[in-house]
Amino acid sequence: MSNSHLAVFLDHSSLDLGDLDMAPLQQAFGELRVHDRTTPQQIIERLQGAQVAIINKTVINAETLAACPDLKLILISATGTNNVDLKAAREHGVTVCNCQGYGTPSVAQHALMLLLAMATRLPDYQRDVAAGLWQKSSQFCLLDYPIVELEGKTLGVLGHGELGGAVAKLAEAFGMRILIGQIPGRPARPDRLPLAELLPQVDALTLHCPLNADTENMLGAEQLKLMKPTAYIINTARGGLINEQALADTLRSGHLGGAATDVLTQEPPSGDNPLLAGDIPRLIITPHSAWGSIEARQRIVVQMAENAQAFFSGAARRVVS
Repeated sequence: MSNSHLAVFLDHSSLDLGDLDMAPLQQAFGELRVHDRTTPQQIIERLQGAQVAIINKTVINAETLAACPDLKLILISATGTNNVDLKAAREHGVTVCNCQGYGTPSVAQHALMLLLAMATRLPDYQRDVAAGLWQKSSQFCLLDYPIVELEGKTLGVLGHGELGGAVAKLAEAFGMRILIGQIPGRPARPDRLPLAELLPQVDALTLHCPLNADTENMLGAEQLKLMKPTAYIINTARGGLINEQALADTLRSGHLGGAATDVLTQEPPSGDNPLLAGDIPRLIITPHSAWGSIEARQRIVVQMAENAQAFFSGAARRVVS
C-alpha cells in the first residue's frame, strides 16, 4: 500500500556502513533515494516531492516543513527526536516516528565492557605491553596495576528502565549487588535511593537516564566527592549528565578508581573538551559507539520499515508526533 510513495534518506552513512540489509526499507516505498549526508542548504531541495523523510541527526525545522508540502512522514533512525521541530510537524500534519529499544543488548554489553576494562586495568596493561615492558619483565607477569573483582561489589544504577535493567542483569551475573538511584526531578519512590544516599555506597555507578533541566550536571564536584575513592563511573547515556571539568579534576586528584564514557556534551567533541586533555588518569572514552553493533543497526532498518508500512496502512507505530 505504501509502494507508490517517495522516501528520501538524508544521512544514510550515519547508519549503514555497507554492512546492513536495506531491503526491508527499500521494499516499503515505491522509490527510496539515498544520500550519504546532507547539508542544511540541501535539505529542502532534496525533499521536494517526497512523502517520507528518513533522518538520523539531520535537522528538520519549521522552515523545512513549510517548504515541503508533500511531506507526510518523518522516520528517525534513532530514539531521540530533538532534531525535529515536533510542534511544527503537528501543525503541518506530518507524523514523526522514531525507533525504540533497538540498541539495548549493544549498549548493555558496552557498559559492562567499560566496567570490566576499568576493573582489570585493561588500557594500562595493553599500553605497557605495546611499550615492551612485559618483554623486559624480570618475571612471567606484569602486576603493576591493581586488579579488582566485580563479585561482591555494589553497582548503582541511575535510570532503571529497559537499558538500565539490562545492565543490572549482566552485572548480577558477575555477582554484583544492585542499588537503584532516584533520578533528580522525578517523584520519590521507596525502592529508589536519593543521590546523596546512593553515591557513598556504590563501587560503580552506571548512568542510563535522560538529559534534561533536572539531570544536567547531575554529577558535579560535590557529588563526585561523595563517592568512594575507588569507585568507577560509566556513562553510556548523555554527556551533560556529568560536569566534565569536575570529572577531569576529580580523576587528576586521585579520587575515583576510574571513569568511562561513551558520550560527551558536544559531539563530535571540540578540541578543548576538558576530558580530552592528555593528562587525565584512569579515563576511558569511546566515540558514542555503544549503540552501533551490526545487529542494533539492522533492527533500526526493520523498525523504520515497520513504521512506514504501519503509517500507510492507517495504524501508525512508534509515533512521537
